[in-house]
Amino acid sequence: METPILDGKLFSMMFLSAANHLYNNQDVVNQLNVFPVPDGDTGTNMSLTAMAAAAEIKRHITASVGEMAQTAAGAALRGARGNSGVILSQILRGMAKELRDYDICRAPELAKALDSGVKNAYKSVMKPTEGTILTVARESAEFAVKLVKKQKDISVDALMEGVVEAAQKSLAKTPDKLPVLKQAGVVDSGGSGLVYLYEGMFSAINGTVIESTMREVVQQSPALNAGEIDTASIKYGYCTEFIVLKNGASPNVGAFTASIKKIGDSMMVVDDEDIIKVHIHTNNPGIVIEKAIKLGALSKIKIDNMREEHENMLMQETADETNVSKIAMSGKPAFTEPPKKYGFVVICAGVGIAQVFHDLGADEVVEGGQTMNPSTDDILSAAMRVNAENVIVLPNNKNIILAANQAKEICEKNMLVIESKTVPQGISAMYAFSEDGDINENEENMKAAVSHVKSASVTYAVRDTTADGKDIKKDDILGMSEGKIALVGHNPKEVCLSLIAENIEENSEIITVFCGMDVEDNIRESLQNELTTIYGGKEVMVLSGGQPLYYYIISIE
Repeated sequence: METPILDGKLFSMMFLSAANHLYNNQDVVNQLNVFPVPDGDTGTNMSLTAMAAAAEIKRHITASVGEMAQTAAGAALRGARGNSGVILSQILRGMAKELRDYDICRAPELAKALDSGVKNAYKSVMKPTEGTILTVARESAEFAVKLVKKQKDISVDALMEGVVEAAQKSLAKTPDKLPVLKQAGVVDSGGSGLVYLYEGMFSAINGTVIESTMREVVQQSPALNAGEIDTASIKYGYCTEFIVLKNGASPNVGAFTASIKKIGDSMMVVDDEDIIKVHIHTNNPGIVIEKAIKLGALSKIKIDNMREEHENMLMQETADETNVSKIAMSGKPAFTEPPKKYGFVVICAGVGIAQVFHDLGADEVVEGGQTMNPSTDDILSAAMRVNAENVIVLPNNKNIILAANQAKEICEKNMLVIESKTVPQGISAMYAFSEDGDINENEENMKAAVSHVKSASVTYAVRDTTADGKDIKKDDILGMSEGKIALVGHNPKEVCLSLIAENIEENSEIITVFCGMDVEDNIRESLQNELTTIYGGKEVMVLSGGQPLYYYIISIE
């Protein structure tokens, strides 16, 4: 049966079906990572972005296509994670602008909306790369526009069928447009995610709304007033919860449970058919995540500082008397002190690295990095908690920069994003900051500092492949230099030493190495001694970073 028009309710069902279809296949998208490093999170980022919009849609289903498009776009904008998620949110934003005055729309209006979404997405990216999600979106939208011109009475379902086919064909050709995809033997991951979204939409138009495979496990505990608990009595400080998406194998959940039992309490590990739901109170959330990622892809990661939350609850319970934590009607924090000139929001992973940023003056440290990209709203909320006239944001990851810039766009404060792509770049930028300088001087100096530091890292391969001209086997140790695979070895420490030797220059003065959570203290001390011996005339610091996934993060200045 043909569907000649699209109303608000059907649009809602289309988007819910699309979000669920992507969610169900996010692990497939994650595995399309160009490099075999353990940071394939495109599917997770796009899925979380789409799910943020879907959750809002469920609460506001109306009869108007325009209203539903605005609802989806607004929620996706704030919930966007990673570059792919931000691009998706910008596609939806462009579509919403086109559809905002429509109660219903037909195929011509939908085709025009898809085209507007693409144009908006291209504008949001400083240097658009072909062979990516942008190409798949553009070519499928161009096909839609041509189709409605050719068939003026075409139905919405026939149009979406054509869009799906065009998107699939475009995706298959992405390796021809982007050599790194062909070398890795994969299609573009973001484009793949978009195809799943379009397939989900088409399925709903045909009468089948795809359901999510996720089964939420809810466990309630008796509520306590904050005053009934002493902060010092909280033995484990981080409430850590997430979902493991099984990768088709049968992971050893019992061994995983036993391995984390000794490092926390209030543990709950629920092994369902397709997922594993994990909840634990621990002082080492990174270790739990590192062990869990071996079971499958992670989703819905949530880490809360219970001590901090408890202190906030205590303040809120006495707010009427102390006026300390009063919240204005607008929902903004009501600061009792005048704002300082500058404040910092930093994104990083690892307790040791976070402490370094705190020591350098960071006001808010948002947990994030590879596989854990914070949303636009996470960054925005952190910025709003900083009592400062100017808030400087350091993303420290290339996949977080777009979300940070999107937060800047909607932030009511004066926000400056220094586009640091690595932790060493972020630290170097903070060293270049001057409290007495004006905002323009600081921006110039911090950007210059970012460009002068060399960044490298040591991690492991998650699959067999060929990349950067190197044959790589699963579990090989990879030395990454400025985003490229420079070395392949078998021992993390040896690769680290070789990586430093390749990047060091005669005028280099400082070598800093952050050791990951899997590097034992004796190895860290041994590395410090060896580097000091080899590079005696330079300053050498080997610190405990505590970051997951990466054995070493290296900075050379």
